[in-house]
Amino acid sequence: MKNVKESIFKSVKIFGVSYELNVVYKRVKKPKLDLKEKQIEISLPTKYKKLNNDIIIEMLLEKMYDAIANKELDVIMEKVRTTLKFAPEDYKIMRLDKRLGKCFANKLIINPDIVKYRKEIIEYVVFYEFCRLKINKSSKNFYEMIKKYMPNYENYEYELVGVQY
Repeated sequence: MKNVKESIFKSVKIFGVSYELNVVYKRVKKPKLDLKEKQIEISLPTKYKKLNNDIIIEMLLEKMYDAIANKELDVIMEKVRTTLKFAPEDYKIMRLDKRLGKCFANKLIINPDIVKYRKEIIEYVVFYEFCRLKINKSSKNFYEMIKKYMPNYENYEYELVGVQY
């Protein structure tokens, strides 16, 4: 049995909560991920024991984030749409390089890695991107609109310093 401390991954976040990552080698045919209380156990086939498995672990974690995002983002999108009374024509969940969200041509793209953050942060990013569809970001009205619906938006911005959205 190998502990993940030999890997580049030690812990991961889901909705702002850290989960310890534990990699074990078992008699399984294919890699498997189990989410337990405060721990994510990744079971790898014993034949992988002497290999560097960081790429496999990364792929499993990406699949996990994709699944969580696909399940949770519909609810958040609907909440923001109901609050603002407008929505993009379409949105999709897709990996973005170094960004959590992006809007263009009345469409919204959300990076599934956004589920690493607290739900309030996710709502803020989605809300922010919705507002960008309606009002120019450099306009004074943009932040007035955000403040109207999210009075604590500056706290969320503070938590996201250095993160593009």
